[in-house]
Amino acid sequence: MPTHAEQDAATKLTEARRTIQDRGAVSLPRQPWLARRQPHSDAELIRYVLWRTGEGPEAVIDTDAILAALQLAPSARAELDQLEAGLLFAARSRGLTWPQIAQALGLASAQAAQQRCERIASRLGGRR
Repeated sequence: MPTHAEQDAATKLTEARRTIQDRGAVSLPRQPWLARRQPHSDAELIRYVLWRTGEGPEAVIDTDAILAALQLAPSARAELDQLEAGLLFAARSRGLTWPQIAQALGLASAQAAQQRCERIASRLGGRR
């Protein structure tokens, strides 16, 4: 059962997402990989805020939306960790070697790629 602090954090993220959707993100086109009614990723919402901030003084993005996007940054970072972990798992399950993975990631060695994989897994912790 979630703690009070976890519930508060989840509520704040929901409110941040709603703030950005209320500023027009609700009209973003659906990506083909999203299930029906699945929300846009937090990274996508942050991109939307950045895109709309450059539209001049009549832009729909205000400081509340920028603060909301900042609140979503840690969650977007966690989403990216999950994507990278999935890619690493897929690469290894398809027989790619650590040296191949290291090269694709721009890392100097197979050991560096393995260590990166371990760091990502440890950051994900129980969020898998």
